[in-house]
Amino acid sequence: MIKHIGKHGDRRVAIVFREVPSEEHMCLVVYPDVMPVAMHDSMMKVIESESGQTAENLGDALFRSLFNDGRPMLQTLHAEGMIKKVQTKQVTVTPTASSHVNLSEMNAIISKMKLGEDAIREMADLDATRGMTGRVRQRDDFGREVGAPSEFTRGSSVAGSDAARALDDVAIAQDLQTQAQRMATEARSLLAESDRLMKEAATLSGAKPAPKAGRAKKVRAANVA
Repeated sequence: MIKHIGKHGDRRVAIVFREVPSEEHMCLVVYPDVMPVAMHDSMMKVIESESGQTAENLGDALFRSLFNDGRPMLQTLHAEGMIKKVQTKQVTVTPTASSHVNLSEMNAIISKMKLGEDAIREMADLDATRGMTGRVRQRDDFGREVGAPSEFTRGSSVAGSDAARALDDVAIAQDLQTQAQRMATEARSLLAESDRLMKEAATLSGAKPAPKAGRAKKVRAANVA
């Protein structure tokens, strides 16, 4: 579909400006079908041209264009009273071959899209000033980076990292103590199990039980006559 073309009732219109400043509910249009043939054909060529289709408002392209007789298009249309102001809700546009919407709704959509684009640009600018996009930060008169952390902030950061390391050391020491206590408990359990098994073996074999593991054999001193 051709951009900037719509309908006002049953009449075809070329939308020169989608909105009137301070009167967003109004737009400026011309009626191509009632124009002289030469003017009609010249204006339609501008509308269908790349500059016309890429222009946000048709009036921008008309301002830079001339009729065949050399007169500036936008000024001539205005001087001859061909530009009319109508309500945007009365103008219908066809964004696609199978859909249509009134100009007021389309203007609202375009405004939201612009707000989204502005927000994206603002976020990009903020990221750039914070050094997140690889751009060089600005520096003040003392050669310091604008927005860089202060010495106090950096000192606080270092102190915080030292405290974190100290807490890590305490946690490691506590973990080692817990492991040592667990190993001591397991060792005592193994010694007790070893004694039990030795006694059971001695009972089955009829031999005297061997000394308990880990215990020294008592030696009695002989009496000297």
